[in-house]
Amino acid sequence: MSTGDIVVELEKREVVGKGLRHLRSEGKVPAVIHDHGKESSHVMGDYVLLTKAYAAAGKHHPVQVKVGSTNRLALIKDVDYEPVKNRMRHVVFQAIKQNEAVEAEVPVVLKEVDIPAEKVSLLVLKQLNHVEVKALPKDLPDELFVDPSTLAEVGDHLTVADIEVPAGVTILTEPEHPIATVEMPKDQIAEADAAAASLAEDAGPKAEESDVEKTDESAESEKSEDASKE
Repeated sequence: MSTGDIVVELEKREVVGKGLRHLRSEGKVPAVIHDHGKESSHVMGDYVLLTKAYAAAGKHHPVQVKVGSTNRLALIKDVDYEPVKNRMRHVVFQAIKQNEAVEAEVPVVLKEVDIPAEKVSLLVLKQLNHVEVKALPKDLPDELFVDPSTLAEVGDHLTVADIEVPAGVTILTEPEHPIATVEMPKDQIAEADAAAASLAEDAGPKAEESDVEKTDESAESEKSEDASKE
């Protein structure tokens, strides 16, 4: 997608506070546009259209925001959802400029390659889905990729430092932050624990028998020594 090819049409909004509930019941989503220290604009948009725009743009792809005759390039900085129904209930836009670097949240994706660990039934646990980056709007990637083909054994891991970074992009997230780690599945852990417990039980009686034999041998030795003294 090219910069600004996603268009979001919004309307000015006068309703605030308690009146927002009625606005939402009519299929509208309240929103606000922040613009470089200027007074924020209170707006609203169609629920279905805003949901589609967010699905396409996320928090990393610039969108063209139209409010009446005014057009602005912006990023979606935050989306608030109703916790029970998981419905979008508020959106925050940040106006940006083409020639100024911006910070954005970009998805991290594992490349679709064979992962050695999975071939031996180990579990690859994804620990990070997004990273913070800084770039000009035109250089913001839709996704960042990392190669998981090196994950083979329990404990192997990938970090932010392993991400393939395109030109013009700076990753702000700590390079040591884990992205994915190889772990043993819980059922395999349970089987290993059960096997270890079984071996311990089998070893117990043998150890006791060995101790008894040593005690008997010691007693016989003492008797021999006493007899020799007599």
